[in-house]
Amino acid sequence: MERAAGSTAPERGSVRPPGARPVPPLVLALRRLPSPRLTGLGAGLFASAVMLVIGFLDRLILDGSPIVFGLLFLPVSALTALWVRTADLVTAPISVPIAFAVGVVPIAGGTGGLGGQAMAVVTALAVHAGWLYGGTLVAGLITSVRKVRDMGRRQQQSGGGAGAGTGGGRVASGAAGEKPGGRPSAPGRRPVA
Repeated sequence: MERAAGSTAPERGSVRPPGARPVPPLVLALRRLPSPRLTGLGAGLFASAVMLVIGFLDRLILDGSPIVFGLLFLPVSALTALWVRTADLVTAPISVPIAFAVGVVPIAGGTGGLGGQAMAVVTALAVHAGWLYGGTLVAGLITSVRKVRDMGRRQQQSGGGAGAGTGGGRVASGAAGEKPGGRPSAPGRRPVA
């Protein structure tokens, strides 16, 4: 009985290969979150719309607190980078600062017409540049990690079948003494097997 209680058998329903590390609970919780795949434009619109709503709510509830706005900008940046399609990864670090600029409009507090409002937005962007850089860094890091993982996955898929198509002792295309089409480079000479 004691042996069964202290055993480290995997939980029911989880299949792990022998020697594999257990998955942390935080990672399991993140895997349960929805994972939409947004286009580059969709990710930019998502981030801009969410930051605009956050800006209006921040002005309405907290009288335009820049700290709350900046703190909420970080998870929006992370979600934008996580939800953008793999083909559009480069757009996330570009669209996130634009979303910050759109969202800062309600909390900038400009007066005096369009010129005064534009000056207030520029001033707010300069004063709160730390949050802007932080969110852009978060988006850049997440997209970089996703890109590296995608490149590794592609390399593993293409590398796994590299030797399967070559017959016996044939030399692969592009080897010494052979042209890319598989023909010998000089007439009468054959590649060494």
